[in-house]
Amino acid sequence: MSGAIPVVVNGAAGKMGREVVKAVAAAPDLNLIGAVDTSPELQGQDIGLVAGCGELEVPILADLQATLVMAAQEKQLPVMVDFTHPDAVYENVRSAIAYGVRPVVGTTGLSEEQIQDLADFADKASLGCLIIPNFSIGMVLLQQAAVRASQYFDHVEIIELHHNQKADAPSGTAIQTAQLLEEFGKPFNPPQVSETEKMPGARGSVTEDGIRIHSIRLPGLIAHQEVIFGAPGQIYTLRHDTSDRACYMPGVLLSIRKIITLKSLVYGLEKIL
Repeated sequence: MSGAIPVVVNGAAGKMGREVVKAVAAAPDLNLIGAVDTSPELQGQDIGLVAGCGELEVPILADLQATLVMAAQEKQLPVMVDFTHPDAVYENVRSAIAYGVRPVVGTTGLSEEQIQDLADFADKASLGCLIIPNFSIGMVLLQQAAVRASQYFDHVEIIELHHNQKADAPSGTAIQTAQLLEEFGKPFNPPQVSETEKMPGARGSVTEDGIRIHSIRLPGLIAHQEVIFGAPGQIYTLRHDTSDRACYMPGVLLSIRKIITLKSLVYGLEKIL
């Protein structure tokens, strides 16, 4: 593994974390050196056995700080992949940057203020940081198509559907999609009538430029998104469906390889493709 990129997976025993472990373990240019997860029943277990890819001789530990210290001592530039919880991700990323470990962040739920603070912190450290709301290449293509369509449609709403264990809403992907549509500076959904919500939230959340976002949480779903444009006499619908979390792994591996060349925070997979 000489010359391979050292990788720590934070949230390693979660559904996404296990997929990342398998992908990193199978990549000849990457070296899994740490697995962090706070699940008490899994402490000390081999992450390879937990993830289902065979023994890797990497135990699951709960102490992120100690793991980052260990990673910082590697000869090659170390990377942390974070798939944890919205409540913890900000401090996780700040800790990684402080120890000189480059964070690739798949956890959503960071506020704009937190992202800006992390960007400033990464700039001061001249350290790469990637925040990726969605690692799927298909989602990047959907967003590009939506941006193109937004030049011709004035009415658009976003529906995002996820499993019922997702802690934040709207999803980071839906928020990012709305932000991309709003980059042209045009308002959307000019009011046609004076609306009244008989039940609060019935029309979903709304951005400053008038884009509605609706969140659905149900068992049986993984991650799905629709962007629906409307105009007199026509509806234009863009949809992306995820059937297996393995679809995110090419984007995760690309991010790990790209981040060691960065010196600042980058937001969005489309920026490194």
